[in-house]
Amino acid sequence: MSPSPGPSPCVVRVADDPADREACFAVRKEVFVVEQRVPEDLEYDAYDAGAVHVLAVREDGQPLGAARLLYGEAAGAKTGGEAGVGSLGRLAVVRAARGLGVGVALVRGVEDVARARGLTSVDLHAQTHALGFYERLGYVAYGPEFPDAGIPHRAMRCSL
Repeated sequence: MSPSPGPSPCVVRVADDPADREACFAVRKEVFVVEQRVPEDLEYDAYDAGAVHVLAVREDGQPLGAARLLYGEAAGAKTGGEAGVGSLGRLAVVRAARGLGVGVALVRGVEDVARARGLTSVDLHAQTHALGFYERLGYVAYGPEFPDAGIPHRAMRCSL
């Protein structure tokens, strides 16, 4: 992936090597486990092994954010089993980088990966406080609010 467009202070890339994957997990731990107090055994799951992880880094290599894409059979449990629909999840941006466009760059990076794998839509489960962020990126909420790790969420979808 190339540097993200616009004002984002980062480069977004697929986390293919072990160091990048560990950086993704470290960002998730900082945001979800430490900051939001999600139990560590809920944050890391069996889906991590087969997911495509995406990492946002500063020019100097400092990790700023991470996300993952589930596709194929792995996405089915989260998307209702519809063919061609991927599942964006575990989007996390470190506190110091929030409001700088890192989250947008990560979402667009995951969408690029989804398109490259032939997917036609991306679903996600958004924390309700983040609905507006995803709506601005073209995602539409559907279904009722539900708890995940004790935090209210809504399902959302965007056609690619």
